Formats: sequence, structure tokens, C-alpha cells
Amino acid sequence: MLPPEDLLTIPLFPLGTTLFPEGVLALKIFEVRYLDMVKTCLRNNSPFGVITLDQGSEVRVPDQAVEFYEIGTLASIIEFDAVQPSLFMIRCKGGQRFQIKNRSLHTNGLWWAEVSLIDNDPTIEIPAELESSGRALAKIIQTISDQHTAENERPFLKPYQLGDCAWVANRCAELLDLPAAQKQHLLAMENPRLRLDMIQDILEDMGVFKDGTQEDI
Repeated sequence: MLPPEDLLTIPLFPLGTTLFPEGVLALKIFEVRYLDMVKTCLRNNSPFGVITLDQGSEVRVPDQAVEFYEIGTLASIIEFDAVQPSLFMIRCKGGQRFQIKNRSLHTNGLWWAEVSLIDNDPTIEIPAELESSGRALAKIIQTISDQHTAENERPFLKPYQLGDCAWVANRCAELLDLPAAQKQHLLAMENPRLRLDMIQDILEDMGVFKDGTQEDI
């Protein structure tokens, strides 16, 4: 008989955005359920789970149904600022992806879930036919770096892995204005080479590589 699957129990933060591994997410925390969650995560040096909303809103609304996707990303707090006792500003880094196995809504309105962790993407060098995406991202990173000299103002964390399929695909997915379902599909893809291939198709449809030149995403 196979051993039982190892499960991790974490609080969830359903959002209208999708966090990818190695991504950066800045959040303004003011609801009591999430203020308590952040305090617990800081005290225990533990992550919470960011999950993309499929229905409902980020802010709690009485009697409103909330649905979210089953695959999300662990978020670790890397910066914390208690602006007021009831207002926190935090900056998080995306970690490993997970899949929800069981979930429950606690009386304070906070979702908790038992999740299984998904293996990290393998490192795959970007093939020649997909290098256009890496060059477009490098141009954006340079533009952002020129505009924001402070590291904590930039949307990407070093080291920049511009030769890796997963890193480039994930950063492009974060930047692109895509429907939640499409971002979720990209997050759930197991093969980072295919994920980048899909990203490049999207960029080509947008005309980013028009006439052999690169335009901003």
C-alpha cells in the first residue's frame, strides 16, 4: 500500500490576481481575518496560500458566494510595515505551487486548506525559437530598473533568470493583462517550455514582435 500523501495546512488568501513562483506581490492588509493571518505567518515564519478568485470579491461581502481555483502558490512575507494597528503593507515572494485537497471556512471568514505541493519547474534553457520573449522581458526589466533605482520598488527579484523558460514565462504572465482563467491555466501547466510557448503565441497575437521589432508588453 502506498503511504498517505503529505499534506500542508495553510491559510488562503483568494485574490483577483495570480501569483507565480518567484513573483512579487504587494498587498495592503486591513481586514481583521487577514491582519490576524499576517501576524500568525510572521510569528511562525510560515507562508500563506495565494489562490485566484473565480467568483466573488477579495473583500468580504455578507452572503456573497466565493469560489476559487484549486491550484495556487505559497507566499512568504519578505517586507512588512505596520502603517497602523489595522493597516499593514506587506510584500511577498511566490514560492512553490500547490493543489487544494480539502478546504474549510472558519468563523472569522478565513479560508484554510490542506494542500499538496507541486514539484518546482525544472530548469530548461530557452530554445532559439522562443528567445524573442526573453529579449522583450529583458527590455522591460531594463526600463523598470532605469525608472526605479530602489530594489524594493521593482516588480522582480534578483537573480534575473532570462535564459530559463519558467522564469521568463512566469514574469511575462504576471505583466500581461490576461483573464484570470488564462493566467490560471498558465500557472497550472506542468511543462515550462510549453508555458513559454503559449506566452510567445500571446505576445505575437498582441503584435509585440511586429515587423521583427519589439514593443512593450
